[in-house]
Amino acid sequence: MISERLAGILLDSFWKILLPGLTMTIPLTAVAFSLAMVIAAAAALVQFARIRVLTQLARFYIWVARGTPLLVQLFVVFYGLPRVGVTIEPFPAAVIVFSLNEGAYCAEIVRAALESVPPGQLEAGYCVGMTWWQTMRRIVLPQAMRTAFPSLSNSLIAMVKDTSLAANITVTEMFMVTQRIVARTYEPLALYIEVGLIYLLFSTVLTKLQSMGEKKLNIYQEQGA
Repeated sequence: MISERLAGILLDSFWKILLPGLTMTIPLTAVAFSLAMVIAAAAALVQFARIRVLTQLARFYIWVARGTPLLVQLFVVFYGLPRVGVTIEPFPAAVIVFSLNEGAYCAEIVRAALESVPPGQLEAGYCVGMTWWQTMRRIVLPQAMRTAFPSLSNSLIAMVKDTSLAANITVTEMFMVTQRIVARTYEPLALYIEVGLIYLLFSTVLTKLQSMGEKKLNIYQEQGA
């Protein structure tokens, strides 16, 4: 049975944890993932276009970003760069690291989706007088993004949970607030379960939105066929 004291702590802490989730965790995820998608699209397109120098740069970036831990990247940017005179505030530092890290993973998803589009689609665009970029924007990219949508949605959900690592560079998001409450109340088990359930709530909402998005894309694809 939950004691009256513990129940009071959980009820009081719920809103204190949820508020930074809405004002910090969600905005951090939204901004970082938006930038990650821009990076991913650029990295995927230069590889798909086989621009040699840019492709090599993109592959190097993806290799480094995917091959090193996210936590290490956070520490390098926030704690390491000040040693060479570059100081970045916690929130922008988290945005930079999360967007670069996630951009590398999403770039591979988008690249694979682009390569899954039949080559004839690109040739069809040339046949009707479109430029390479017009063909990509109007024909290839829409088909590729429908293919990539489920995987990109999963990456977004994963990023929501990964934002808890931002507590390590003093970003006041849900996990840091929970740590502070634990230090004051000495109830780690209940409070960490509570914040886990809040993360689960956010992930569930995104999963539902993903399901709705996939259904709409399937309907659109069937109508187009």
